[in-house]
Amino acid sequence: MREIIFSADDFGLTESVNEAVERSHLEGRLTQASLMVAAPASADAVRRAKMLPGLKVGLHLVLVDGDSRLGHARLPHITGLDGRFSTNQAALGVRYFFSPAARRELRTEIEAQFAAFAATGLELHHADAHKHFLLHPTIARMMIEVGKRYGLKRLRVPAEPPAIMAALGEKISAGDRALYGWTKLLRWQARGLEVPDQVFGLKWSGHMTREKIERLLPLLPDGRTEIYTHPATRRDAALVKLMPDYEHVVEFEALLNAP
Repeated sequence: MREIIFSADDFGLTESVNEAVERSHLEGRLTQASLMVAAPASADAVRRAKMLPGLKVGLHLVLVDGDSRLGHARLPHITGLDGRFSTNQAALGVRYFFSPAARRELRTEIEAQFAAFAATGLELHHADAHKHFLLHPTIARMMIEVGKRYGLKRLRVPAEPPAIMAALGEKISAGDRALYGWTKLLRWQARGLEVPDQVFGLKWSGHMTREKIERLLPLLPDGRTEIYTHPATRRDAALVKLMPDYEHVVEFEALLNAP
């Protein structure tokens, strides 16, 4: 049997994202969304989510290229003066692994984001991480340990099968295969939690069109599949700055019109 989940990341980033999540759920295929609790439009996202009882909402944990919950004064080793995490994921990953001070702040921030989600009053349906940073074993361990204390039951393991993407005409690199293999470690760390059998959106991140969804669906194997997207009703200034090459409106339209 097949179960297909259509999800949206970056809920709370801007009101245009929030509007797309609301409309995609009411008028299209969207079933769940992942909330950035420290993002500028998070309060608006929570307000909308409370009016959508059928929308399953989880935590989109931000530990790179985004706003922290606690700010630079509490996180001097891992954020800039503006309270944002660096866009340099590799450098942050090294710091999180080797620096005891960075790891202490990392755990404190993870705790703060789960606590902020709990404070919204929304049920924690799932959790995932911005830029899939939970593939970092230190982050995954802390995220799962803290998350379970807040009732975490489901986690996204971003395992996109190379064979299916190759069948769709995508060029598969050694790095793609290595990443897919690496997800086995996260799946092991997440034992006891519900995880999708496969996830699609990595190769087509920001470019999940209706045509791509139509080509993908007949190739899906049995099990639970998550197709994640980044929808928005318009490309506002923040989205252009943060994700200049993403097709947010195209992904929104794909959720409205996908078979």
